[in-house]
Amino acid sequence: MTSPLAVRSVLSLLLSLFFSFLCFSTSEVFGEEQREFDYFLLALQWPGTICQRTHHCCPKNGCCQSSLPLTEFTIHGLWVNYNDGSWPACCSRRDFDIKKITSLMGMLEKYWPSLSCSSSSLCHGGKGLFWAHEWEKHGTCSFPVIQDEYCYFSTALNLYFKYDMTKILTDAGYVPNNTCKYPLGDIVATIEDTFGASPLLVCKHGAVEELHICFYKDFKPRDCIIGSSTQDDMLSSRSSCPRYISLPEYSPLMLQDGNAAIPWLPDIDAL
Repeated sequence: MTSPLAVRSVLSLLLSLFFSFLCFSTSEVFGEEQREFDYFLLALQWPGTICQRTHHCCPKNGCCQSSLPLTEFTIHGLWVNYNDGSWPACCSRRDFDIKKITSLMGMLEKYWPSLSCSSSSLCHGGKGLFWAHEWEKHGTCSFPVIQDEYCYFSTALNLYFKYDMTKILTDAGYVPNNTCKYPLGDIVATIEDTFGASPLLVCKHGAVEELHICFYKDFKPRDCIIGSSTQDDMLSSRSSCPRYISLPEYSPLMLQDGNAAIPWLPDIDAL
């Protein structure tokens, strides 16, 4: 019987080959001049931390979908940044069109879910889907490397599968746990050894909330923090994370009648 890990590895390879051919062989442009960005940042969310803040459930909140348990990092977005710490946003009026990513919906719902009931703000007014927000704010600024909406989402999925941060940490013994805390420096070193570049971690009350990994415009790994040459510099730059951090377990929330109240869950420091 083929293992789930083997199936996922094959899927990652096929996606990489398909998306690379499809997304970077077109000459379509956005048609609006902009200062070209310097690098990509793939922002990942840890559901075990974020879902603790859920007070209410709704059908679109991934924290409440028991059919798709969130046991791995999920995608927040693929962002484009400048080396000076700033970033472009809302670079064109290319509105989100869900019909363009119909073939990706299964993967997006599982690996790129919204972890909130709130609708996301859109670049040119109004509210919309989480995916619409990410495309309009960040995806439209990814030209000339990424050419269109489909390629934006497929590229993010490809990077997510290729650099499986959940597996990297699990293989090193850093597993979700509500009582154990891990040295921040050891987690950073584990990712650096496997990924080949330094990540950026974001914490909330001592628990990992997001993990950012960065790429040059040819999608080769690069450090997320520029100008830091020592481990102390790298760690001190992560002001939101203490020296010891936790990876809370994800506890599925119950969706009842489409909108059920969820009891308040304590912060990880109180467990």
